[in-house]
Amino acid sequence: MTDLTNLTLADARDGLAKGDYTSVELTEAHIKSMEAHRNLNAFITETPEKAIEMAKASDAKRAKGEAGKMEGLPIAIKDLFCTEGVQTTAASHILEGFKPQYESTVTANLFNNGAVMLGKANLDEFAMGSSNTSSYYGNVINPWKGKDGKDLVPGGSSGGSAAAVAAHLALAATGTDTGGSIRQPASYCGIVGLKPTYGRCSRWGVVAFASSLDQAGPMTKTVRDAAIMLGAMAGHDAKDSTSAPMAVPDFEAALTGDIRGMKIGIPKEYRVDGMPEEINKLWDNGIAMLRDAGAEVVDVTLPHTKYALGTYYIVAPAEASSNLARYDGLRYGQRVMDEGDSLDDMYMKSRAAGFGKEVQRRIMIGTYVLSAGYYDAYYNKALKVRRRIYEDFATAFGTVDTILAPTAPSAAFAIGDNEDDPVKMYLNDVFTVPASLAGLPGLSVPTGLSADGLPLGLQLIGKPFDEETVLRVGGVLESAANFTATPFGQEG
Repeated sequence: MTDLTNLTLADARDGLAKGDYTSVELTEAHIKSMEAHRNLNAFITETPEKAIEMAKASDAKRAKGEAGKMEGLPIAIKDLFCTEGVQTTAASHILEGFKPQYESTVTANLFNNGAVMLGKANLDEFAMGSSNTSSYYGNVINPWKGKDGKDLVPGGSSGGSAAAVAAHLALAATGTDTGGSIRQPASYCGIVGLKPTYGRCSRWGVVAFASSLDQAGPMTKTVRDAAIMLGAMAGHDAKDSTSAPMAVPDFEAALTGDIRGMKIGIPKEYRVDGMPEEINKLWDNGIAMLRDAGAEVVDVTLPHTKYALGTYYIVAPAEASSNLARYDGLRYGQRVMDEGDSLDDMYMKSRAAGFGKEVQRRIMIGTYVLSAGYYDAYYNKALKVRRRIYEDFATAFGTVDTILAPTAPSAAFAIGDNEDDPVKMYLNDVFTVPASLAGLPGLSVPTGLSADGLPLGLQLIGKPFDEETVLRVGGVLESAANFTATPFGQEG
């Protein structure tokens, strides 16, 4: 029997259906892999007993002929999704010990479809970051190594999810993407990451960062796996007012392998000054691959792209400031209070002790841009620019079916690099933020290696609720790129 942890989600699903192995065997193999790679710190909470229990129930369901879309498949859940009875921390000290009495809609959908939970994956605190170094529970280590042997960041904020999938600790994982937090770590770890259209997956039960941007999505080994998992996650939810009342298509059926006659947009604004030559070359190779597959390549312009990063770092912190106000030691979160303290003292001590530096930084930025005298100058202006960014995409999609661009401006960097320069760290999201502001679907596909042998990804951006086209083109790009490298130096 092949090593069960090397399987894709689709292969594992088919093997279970044929009776080649049971969900319990598949789950046990991944639990062993998790134990062997604890040095990566990919999980905050491991749930092996719960996983075996779920796997046994899954095998029993399959025996009765009641298999769901993800029946018996062991996955990791980003520790931003509330899981009933299982600690949910958002990687923050302030939520340590919190065990929700309810299940997030996305995880409920996955579990109703038969998925097995291996544990809660590590992330940047409250999903704020692009390196996974701000977690209260320690940074995640990318399973890929630099040529000098240095430990690398896995990207963020869904770095634990990306590392778990890349290192074969889980068949797949949930992630969330606010400004690139699925796509960028997918690129850094050499896996596939899909940010669906805003509203495709429910936000109910997901710890909020920026409510008008946050979107849950799958992180997988292949494009087909992403299609399978999205189908099990998505769906309208009356508990989320921003959830789209739309039927869930058969995303896997979209992978026809045929993109002849489709128009692929290439935005000139994404060729930024100082971009490494290897990223330009990767992009050009991707363009050639899609052209060879019969697609027509069309130049498009997204003129307001240059304002996207600045706009994002006004809108997202403003919403974070509002969302995180509830963690005050009274309503939610751990309380720090000395005898004789006033209510204000308790608030300040609880929040100072509970939040890390990056979260504090973003709360302060957000509070500033929402304050009297600055609201119109910053926040309102940012909302107007955000609308212009959306209109740029809408105009481009009048002539093209999807847009191809790099996912990140570099390969994964060493842990500790850029730590003293928040602005340089924020620039990691330069290519992912525009699609987030516009609420569009984006798919990162591993398509090459850097000069140091590290994975590099290209992203496809689609029209609203047109994940099918993004997945179809992504499948063709994946086949043409034939990315078989793994962090273990294996082919497969």
